[in-house]
Amino acid sequence: MKLSALLKGVGEISPSQDVEIENVTDKLSEVKKNTLFVCIDGDSFDGNDFIPYAAKKGAAAFISERQVNADISVKVPSARKALSVIAANFYGIPANKLEIIGITGTNGKTTTAFLVKHILENSGKKCGLTGTVQKYTGEKSVSSTLTTPEPMELQKAFSEMLENGCEYCVSEISSQALAQSRAEGVHFCAAAVTNITPEHLNYHLNMENYISSKLLLFENSDFAVLNIDDKNIFDSKKRIACPQITISLKDRLEDFYAQNIVSTALGVEFELLKDKIYKAFIPIPGIYNVYNALCAVAICTELGIETGVCVDALKTFGGVEGRCEKIPVNRDFSVIIDYAHTPDGFENIISSAREFTKNRVITVFGCGGDRDKSKRSVMGKIAGELSDAVIVTDDNPRTENPVRIICDILEGLGKTKCHYAVVSDRKDAIGLALNIAEKDDTVLILGKGHEKYQITANGKIPFDEKKIIEEFLKQDEKIWNSH
Repeated sequence: MKLSALLKGVGEISPSQDVEIENVTDKLSEVKKNTLFVCIDGDSFDGNDFIPYAAKKGAAAFISERQVNADISVKVPSARKALSVIAANFYGIPANKLEIIGITGTNGKTTTAFLVKHILENSGKKCGLTGTVQKYTGEKSVSSTLTTPEPMELQKAFSEMLENGCEYCVSEISSQALAQSRAEGVHFCAAAVTNITPEHLNYHLNMENYISSKLLLFENSDFAVLNIDDKNIFDSKKRIACPQITISLKDRLEDFYAQNIVSTALGVEFELLKDKIYKAFIPIPGIYNVYNALCAVAICTELGIETGVCVDALKTFGGVEGRCEKIPVNRDFSVIIDYAHTPDGFENIISSAREFTKNRVITVFGCGGDRDKSKRSVMGKIAGELSDAVIVTDDNPRTENPVRIICDILEGLGKTKCHYAVVSDRKDAIGLALNIAEKDDTVLILGKGHEKYQITANGKIPFDEKKIIEEFLKQDEKIWNSH
């Protein structure tokens, strides 16, 4: 593709500079012959510093926010926005031919996205998905590495969805992706925010920046679906210019309202009030999942699917890997793994377990390293107040000292009356929880969910919690009888 075609909407070059471009990247490792190298100035890597190396590897042209020493370069106000527009041009602007639904929020993005996909497909629509757990560009899926792919990968996914006959795409859009303009120029036929509670403050620095990033999703959306029970969303609704659809479990005057909620280990029954009362059931436990269901039904109803059809589809939803996922253990206790890694997520999942657990709730968790430290003691306190027993362990310590992370957690946990143990090795911690579990207990293993790895100072190592649980339960003797 000619450089001039790639730069449509970005900048201009002289006819003599209109070279052929075969590859676009902002990563030095991906540079090859005839590459357009976009110089991103990130937190730990400034692409401008590597222009000479990129040129030696075959980069033919450069995009930068500065004047650079290169034969062919274009100066732009924002290299990140430029990369997103160039990526769309590279793949023929595929988003313009799809109906794209964007979902953001601190918690609930993944479940809501899968619910929307399920309802649309139940109604005969073919739908792709990009998100935290998996990416669907057709019938098959692949594991995801980011909640929202980087621009070239995102636009490639849209292109593949078109090739595979998709009409719709549901995309989880993270606050960081919005702040980094990864979806710049993408028009959303619908957009939703599930909730906004403190998260990623190590990146955004404060809640105002975090909220402002979330709200960017609605600047190019046909309508917004808002969980009006969330204070941060309620306080921000005046900042959203597009038409708004509201959901609530507290105010029956909102557009979509749920009442008479009954939560069990098998799922949640409730009545959905729209133009009339609909009997609804979602086969995953937790009252918080009623918000996710309401959000999905609101989106699909506004897109033209009858509310009754949407509600019926909820009953056959198969759940999402690592989201309140009950693991088959063939024991007289239950084991659930969940991705919860925020204070709000902890309160939701542990409170839900309390609703259907006849005996004790045993919670296994840690906190990620090199991330927001302020939430650790808060999560420790929540776990201690809502659980009968807690086992504190590691969870992706990254480059941070795991002992320091655990100490931060214990600052909050130690203020409760909950019995707890510290077992830094996560595999051993899971083993201990399984060993002490009694009849009618629920063991919650929180923080990693769908992830099948641990991130340590030495990089990623394989860590599949489902396999670990299976291995422990296959043992004939008591696990951890040496403790």
